[in-house]
Amino acid sequence: MAGEQSGKYHKKGNKWRWFVGIVVVLVLSISGFAYSMYHSFTANIKETYVAIDRAKSEQRTEQVDFDRKDPFSILLLGVDNREDDSVGRSDTIIVLTVNPNTRDTKMLSIPRDTYTAIVGNNTNDKLNHAYAFGGITMSMDSVEDLLNIPIDYVVEINMDGFANMIDAVDGITVENTRAFEQNGYNFSVGTITLEGKGALAYVRNRHNDPEGDFGRQNRQRQLISGILKKAVSVNSLLNYEDIFNSLGENVQTNLTFSEMIDLQKNYKDSITNIDQLHFDKGAGEIIDAVWYYKMDEVELKKVSSSLRDHLELS
Repeated sequence: MAGEQSGKYHKKGNKWRWFVGIVVVLVLSISGFAYSMYHSFTANIKETYVAIDRAKSEQRTEQVDFDRKDPFSILLLGVDNREDDSVGRSDTIIVLTVNPNTRDTKMLSIPRDTYTAIVGNNTNDKLNHAYAFGGITMSMDSVEDLLNIPIDYVVEINMDGFANMIDAVDGITVENTRAFEQNGYNFSVGTITLEGKGALAYVRNRHNDPEGDFGRQNRQRQLISGILKKAVSVNSLLNYEDIFNSLGENVQTNLTFSEMIDLQKNYKDSITNIDQLHFDKGAGEIIDAVWYYKMDEVELKKVSSSLRDHLELS
């Protein structure tokens, strides 16, 4: 009996050791993945993070607190660096306001040729020239002045880097409303899937678009929306190294590592539920032989009010 009992305990002991061994392997595997993910992210975040030397906004009485789940805004600047232009211009200007209480995000495209005050340069000019005159800071200040809302954070994206980012999330799906050709790519009407370089061609089409720059703005919003939704999906997490590498090479932001972690934790539902806004009631005007887009003041005030309400500002 004693031998049998001892044998039973021996078998149970073996099973227990196997179980513990499996658990240890799993824990080490997960920990290794987590460490690799953390190491990859922190290595790239050093390249991505940029401190903004900017006076405190009069629009903000308190600093945004992600732990408190405050609504906040982000300015997205898509910068095209041309061969003949060492500075570059922000050809894509998009403002996001994110509200975790209403669980949604408002996305607003601003026409790059908008005639407005360039804050810090004492002039009125095209809004996208603010970046050429004073970089990220002047762009933030000028957009804040135009929309009468605080611009809390900024993300500057190299337009060529869009291709790498879209490939990193295994492509995006969009609804195309007009068949067209651009840079050797043919885009049919309906639901289409875009890979990196194809997506860049899709968003750059403008000259043969009946809606001109407004059509391109709509495609820009589709691209940003698609990237945001794919980037938080489970499948995309498997490609974390590619995503982090694409960020480090192509993105500059004043969001810190801890703030990004808080965003993923507290704002995920809001970021994937996007309501798109746009300007379409303004008109073109020639000033000193240069074409500008002049805002319709009533529409501008309406959009500004909508964004302020979404940010829960008085």
